[in-house]
Amino acid sequence: MARDIVMGKVWLSVLVLLLSSVSSADAGIRLKDLARVEGERELSLVGYGIVVGLSGTGDSSRNRATLQSVANTLRNFGIVVEESDLNSRNVAAVLVTAELPAYGESGDRIDLRVASSGDAKSLSGGTLILTPLYGPDRKLYALGQGALTVGGYQVDSFSNSTRKNHTTVGQITRGGTIERSSPNAKRAGNEINIILNNPDYTTANRVVNQIKQSTNTYEVYAEHPGKIVLNLPDSTNVMAFIAKLESIRITPDIDARVVVNERTGTIVAGSNVVLGEVSIAHGDLRIEVETKFNVSQPQFVARTGADVQSIVTPDTSIKVTEGASEPVTLPQGTTVGELVQALNRIKLSTRDTITILQSIKAAGALHAELIIQ
Repeated sequence: MARDIVMGKVWLSVLVLLLSSVSSADAGIRLKDLARVEGERELSLVGYGIVVGLSGTGDSSRNRATLQSVANTLRNFGIVVEESDLNSRNVAAVLVTAELPAYGESGDRIDLRVASSGDAKSLSGGTLILTPLYGPDRKLYALGQGALTVGGYQVDSFSNSTRKNHTTVGQITRGGTIERSSPNAKRAGNEINIILNNPDYTTANRVVNQIKQSTNTYEVYAEHPGKIVLNLPDSTNVMAFIAKLESIRITPDIDARVVVNERTGTIVAGSNVVLGEVSIAHGDLRIEVETKFNVSQPQFVARTGADVQSIVTPDTSIKVTEGASEPVTLPQGTTVGELVQALNRIKLSTRDTITILQSIKAAGALHAELIIQ
């Protein structure tokens, strides 16, 4: 009961925050926070490398790929070693990933994420040797190298082990150097496409109207609910124009949604979620089954023969208790917040409230999208 009360308070607090956020949204949100310019997207990079300097926590000799990688690396330095001669757990094979910014230029530094691809126990204290990073087009875009930072530890001693977080995953801050600019960068031109983060017909129409009023640009239209197209004159300063677009304030149209997490009993709803006229009656049925086991032991078992033995007999009792809850009637236009207050008055738990919301949606009285996680 105490947990349900706490969850109810948390739910009401979330609703209050949503109400305040919606009221502040009336002043408008920057277009910069609602959309992006087409072409401004990061490029995912990936590479294969080896981490050295581990204290016996690297890959075992069963990983042939690691042994071959070490042998190939040594050959680059003029040292010829056979794979069978290598037997060290101070090296681990890893996969390196990174994100190349849309306007990253040659010489800029980026962060790297390193993850073990073998059976290494920990990458703590290791150093990534020079690793090429490739894009989806198989072109080289960056080089990575440096000491790893692992946000955890693992200590083994006499078959005992203590670990914190994942020790086979680490990162290298500013460990990558860009060698080639991203092909996704948007080049200056006469056409600019604005991509909305959440496509919506009403929001797209408001963006078009506000751009026309703020920039005196009439060659702007919505190609679809998620894309606005602007055709600019040749003499337009594109950089200054985009900077002005970012500061335009738009009031987005928010979809009516109720998000329900059955595992944690959490319910989040916006202030624009309303209910149709509905009557709710929720009963409480409780069934208790109690079983006692009795042993039937005949007298003089030794004299009765091998076919006679003790048996266990169950004695089961069933108790059914059904509590009646007061029906709740809600008028047209009731919000979810008012529904919560009404259900709290009849002392329903949060999980019962989730079940009721699902039933209201099935009855067609919940005028919102119900998302169950």
